[in-house]
Amino acid sequence: MTGTNESSPSFSFLRNLLADTLRQGTAPSQGPAPDLARCAFFFDLDGTLAPIAPMPDAAAVPASTIALLQRLQRATQGAVAVVSGRALDTIDRMLQPLRLPAGGLHGAQWRAPDGRLWEASVDPDESARLRGALAAIAARHPGLYLENKGLSFAIHYRQAPGLEDRVREEVRAAAEPFSSRYALQYGKMVVEVRPRGADKARAIERFMTVDPFSRRMPIMAGDDLTDEPAFQAVNRLGGVSIKIGGGDTSALWRLADPAALALWLNGLLALASRGAGSRV
Repeated sequence: MTGTNESSPSFSFLRNLLADTLRQGTAPSQGPAPDLARCAFFFDLDGTLAPIAPMPDAAAVPASTIALLQRLQRATQGAVAVVSGRALDTIDRMLQPLRLPAGGLHGAQWRAPDGRLWEASVDPDESARLRGALAAIAARHPGLYLENKGLSFAIHYRQAPGLEDRVREEVRAAAEPFSSRYALQYGKMVVEVRPRGADKARAIERFMTVDPFSRRMPIMAGDDLTDEPAFQAVNRLGGVSIKIGGGDTSALWRLADPAALALWLNGLLALASRGAGSRV
């Protein structure tokens, strides 16, 4: 696979420079300028670009963050992608007018930089039976919400956090008859049943084999358990992994919240545009 790795010396100074900015929470006003054309950026959506909302439909990416992504897309010559549990059409709606390369539904959907689409195949009858079993769980417990994502299904319990153990057990039992083709995915106040074999790590690894992402240093920011495989993949490739918010993580760096990520990106773009010192 084309990409970067831990032993690649060509990215070590760039990685250390970005690490220094992350430790400070923003880029310094002067010093070496990072060459963003040597970077490939990957972002989760909810809790990373968009603040967490009480219900999925209420989540929104701030207009200022979308403007930052547009600037970053230009600075990287297009090497910016979203890798999310959301479906591609929802990603596009939340980021409009942007239409970025993206991995949707934890990688069960994948859109290449040239617009080509790939989607995991599911049996419609089996999917309908799974949806019915999960809908019965949501109907039994006030405060639960079943999100139908097409290829996958998520039960949110943010409005009933005391039901976490029960919801997880009931969803596990409901999904067991479908376990040869579907896997459980736990997240923040959500349990999702998604096509087996799809995850964010595979989505990123796939991006790293195609231009403009290939032969660059990957940078991944995410906030949830669903992002851990992506962090681990980026770490293996010698990149920069950033956990947004608290909690245990395999990410090597951390920022407090989506606003802190936006502040860091803005500083990084400002430093790169000034071109102070030599680019690395």
